[in-house]
Amino acid sequence: MNKSELVASVAKKSGLSKKDSEKAVLAFIKSVIRTLSKGEKVQLIGFGTFDVRKRPQRQGRNPSTNKIMTIKASCSPVFKAGKQFKDTVNRKCKCKKC
Repeated sequence: MNKSELVASVAKKSGLSKKDSEKAVLAFIKSVIRTLSKGEKVQLIGFGTFDVRKRPQRQGRNPSTNKIMTIKASCSPVFKAGKQFKDTVNRKCKCKKC
C-alpha cells in the first residue's frame, strides 16, 4: 500500500473526503517526524511505538575502492509493533512470505 492507497482507505473507512483524509494522514506523518526530531517517542497503545535510536560512529568500507572510512554517528527512527498489532497480523496473515 502506498500513500495514495492509504489515503483512499482512510477516506472509505472514516467517511471523510479524500482531501480531508490526505490532510489527516499528512498531519499524522508530520507530527511523528516532529516528535522524533525532538528525541521523544510516539506511543500508540495497541499499535506500536515510534522511537529514535542513536547509532555510534563506526568504521565501514567503501565497496568501490575497498578503503576504510569513518561513518558518522546518527539517529535512526525505529518502529516497534505492539503486542495486539502483532497478534492480529499473525492471525490474519495471508501473505506468501509466511
